[in-house]
Amino acid sequence: MLLHKPTSITLRKLLFPYQNPIFSCLYQPQNPAYIYTQKANYVNVYMKWKKDSYFDTIEHIDKSIVLKPIINLKNCITEDPNGCIPIYRVSKRGFALDVPMKVAKFLRKYPSIFEEFSGEYNYPWFKLTPEAAEIDREEKRVYEDCREDLRDRLKKLILMSKEKVLPLKIIQGMEWYLGLPDDFLHYTEKNLDRSFRFVTMEDGLEGLAVDSCEKVLSVVQRNAMKNGVYSGGSMEAVEFPCFPSKGLRLRHKIKDWLEEFQKLPYVSPYEDSSHLQPDSDECEKRVVGLLHELLSLFVEHSAERKKLFCLKKYMGLPQKVHRAFERHPEIFYLSHKNKTCTAILKEAYCDESAIEKHPLLAVRKKYIRLMRESAVILKNRRVNGRLAGGGNMELDLDLEHKCEDRGGGENTKVDLDLESENVDNRDGECSQ
Repeated sequence: MLLHKPTSITLRKLLFPYQNPIFSCLYQPQNPAYIYTQKANYVNVYMKWKKDSYFDTIEHIDKSIVLKPIINLKNCITEDPNGCIPIYRVSKRGFALDVPMKVAKFLRKYPSIFEEFSGEYNYPWFKLTPEAAEIDREEKRVYEDCREDLRDRLKKLILMSKEKVLPLKIIQGMEWYLGLPDDFLHYTEKNLDRSFRFVTMEDGLEGLAVDSCEKVLSVVQRNAMKNGVYSGGSMEAVEFPCFPSKGLRLRHKIKDWLEEFQKLPYVSPYEDSSHLQPDSDECEKRVVGLLHELLSLFVEHSAERKKLFCLKKYMGLPQKVHRAFERHPEIFYLSHKNKTCTAILKEAYCDESAIEKHPLLAVRKKYIRLMRESAVILKNRRVNGRLAGGGNMELDLDLEHKCEDRGGGENTKVDLDLESENVDNRDGECSQ
């Protein structure tokens, strides 16, 4: 307050000489360096989620979370030389096999896939039905005939990482989505080419790296080149195909932002992106392009959103990568069925010619058909049981077995009481 009084004018001029017009020309402060750098232009828009019954009812996506433990149990049976296993062989491995309930109950839910019979000491044994065994043979033929295609999908996954290397546990967690068999990395001589090499990463993890100087085009770039809107150069403005859901209305402000977003340069997920500012729209377009390419490699072109979070560190994704799905509902759809959130690539189902179908998809659909037949078989058993006057005779779901567990040298009774359990909601770690 003292400096604002008239008597303090002289003192103020002495303390702040640059305010005096006589000395102002001598005082030229330097502008800070940051004003010469490009400012981030990230626009924080909110997209309201809109339910789309079409994507929620795609059967092979809806049943994928249940099909995975079925395939795991099927592999346990086929790996046995006799083609059949006793229940105690897998009764304690439910968590490792992703079985959402007691293993015996789960096996009996699908009588068209798993056939039960009494074996040694009247233990329940299981083997594949003839129909399931035939599909298993077809699945193995696909693995043999499409080995090069599966190898290319794995190579692209690794090339999208910052250092062109991924930990083995991350790759193993992605095997189901990529359509790779469980033992794909065990037979390196026939499944991997010379561009792959095993390395020890900085954090001590065993990893798989790819050495390749070949330029890889993403699905977006290939389709844009096919349509004549992309010449093959870097940092060109390639637009993402958009497929709005019925009833989805966006405000004019959001529409304007999306139009400007499409005009931004497209950075391929296989190119270096270290020059992009983390909080810019250009960086977000790179993240959207990476997620688009990632889902295009998967069998169902979808994945549980939480399963993708383990890729953030190795692919340079932001901490809140889930917002990329939420902010672009015309590119991705988020399904909330099965007590989880599944990210679906819309282009794969709205334009069938845009993305090549995975060779394993037809095989998985055949397993799902057997799952439907199992539901009919169980329903007929319940109806026949009631008509026979025996009450609710759900023999396959309510039968209780007491058998000896052969582990640890002790006779432990394995209670196969088939009480209902909810599908568990475990953390989305990629390692199996």
